[in-house]
Amino acid sequence: LVPCVVLLWYINKKDKVEKEPAGLLAKLILLGCLSTIPAMILEMVGTNILTAIGLDENSYLFVLIENFLVVALAEEGCKKFMLRKGSWKNPAFNYVFDGVVYGVCVALGFAGLENVLYISGFGMEVAVIRGLAAVPLHAICGVFMGHFYGLEKKYTVTGMTGLAKNMRTLSIVIPVLIHGFYDFAASIGSDVFTYIWLGFVIIVDIFAINAIRQYSNTDTMI
Repeated sequence: LVPCVVLLWYINKKDKVEKEPAGLLAKLILLGCLSTIPAMILEMVGTNILTAIGLDENSYLFVLIENFLVVALAEEGCKKFMLRKGSWKNPAFNYVFDGVVYGVCVALGFAGLENVLYISGFGMEVAVIRGLAAVPLHAICGVFMGHFYGLEKKYTVTGMTGLAKNMRTLSIVIPVLIHGFYDFAASIGSDVFTYIWLGFVIIVDIFAINAIRQYSNTDTMI
């Protein structure tokens, strides 16, 4: 859980204009934890459907569909649902960067409980790689989900419904693409894809850090 705590501290530090209520953040973290339940159910159903229609579990097509349209879509979709339910109408949601803070809280609530479940099942040997890669990956997805979510709220408030709809779409599509490719590259099991996965992790980490700085420094009121 230490990586979750560190990343929560970091993203809260970047919220420079107005800090968010601790109670709201705690609620969003809890909602993130709860989002693991419907996500696991949807993943189980989705995987069973792929198997039932006759796709070979060892084929690239199965792994591609499973990781993008089952795992990534289920997890990011459930997180986005909890994010909106937990914060959309809250009066504290009055800056675009607030969406980033909220998105990361939900994402790290999910990642924290997922980590506990993984380590309970597979032992401490998975703790390091999950702490250094999987937890930041969830946080990064939360950053981009939250950024577009914040813009969605801003454009909704200002009556720009077309742009709000576009931001709503991006708030789920971008995290799904990031999450899906991460899982896909990690699931192939070849040396080539291991290097691709490692390169992707490094690049997306650097890109996300720069994005957070930019979002924080250019924050605007909703």
